[in-house]
Amino acid sequence: MSITPSKPMAALWMAGWLSLTLVMAVAGREAARQMNVFQLMEVRSLIGFVLLYPIIYRAGGFATLKTVRLPQHIVRNLIHYVSQLGWFFALTLIPIGQVVAIEFTMPIWTAILAASFLSERMTPWKIAAIMLGLVGVIIIVRPATGEINRGQLIALGAAMGFGVSMVLVKSLARTESALSILFWMIVVQAVAGFFPALYVWAWPPTYLWGWVIVVAICGTFAHYCLASAMRYADATIVVPMDFLRVPLTATAGSLLYSERLDAWTVFGAMLILLGNLLNLKSTAPVPAPRAVNQSGVACDQAK
Repeated sequence: MSITPSKPMAALWMAGWLSLTLVMAVAGREAARQMNVFQLMEVRSLIGFVLLYPIIYRAGGFATLKTVRLPQHIVRNLIHYVSQLGWFFALTLIPIGQVVAIEFTMPIWTAILAASFLSERMTPWKIAAIMLGLVGVIIIVRPATGEINRGQLIALGAAMGFGVSMVLVKSLARTESALSILFWMIVVQAVAGFFPALYVWAWPPTYLWGWVIVVAICGTFAHYCLASAMRYADATIVVPMDFLRVPLTATAGSLLYSERLDAWTVFGAMLILLGNLLNLKSTAPVPAPRAVNQSGVACDQAK
């Protein structure tokens, strides 16, 4: 079913994505401190399937999830799986705000790939949004010594993978429902992680299950929000909205873990917000081509 493009609807779904990923970052950090990331990802997928089943049932059952694009689902979800593993691991090595800030090199890859393979137009407003967002991220991170540790490299690799995954989601969203995209993500990642999780399995303490369940709930429905947003707007519009996750997680890191939150962070957040506002600016309509009738008088071509 075709959906009318709508920037406000895309922004609304992205608000859900931002809220859920923020909570997941905190819960994932707590869980990954005492639980192997392979195990965490596998449990997340299994719980996610249980959470998703009532929605699948109401939508008409598993028959509605049939796809002719299974290879694309597999490729997208394997790339995302490896990237998500790196993201969770990086959360245990460097500050939570820095993980998310580094992750926002992702729009560079997303914009380039979307323009190259999805024929999305790079308007001046989109370019300005990306540039302002990246400058804001650099201001927030402010690498003083120029040294890059292992956690930063892992976070950067994850960001590159997320960029590829984001473009593949946009491609899939042209023909697949958000529910189908989410279902195949859970299935592919559960299969991919089964044996690694089994190999490192250690039963977690009871209190840790609370964090794991939060990760599963947020991880499942955050991607439903993202896939829905992609159905309402281009990837180059949706992705810069995600820049707001940087100041939000920086604030969470400051409040929960006493991590840095200063005037530079506030300034970087303002640039990110400005970039998002520019990105939502409507592009001027292209004038209709004019044709010349038999009498030589120019007239507007019928639309």
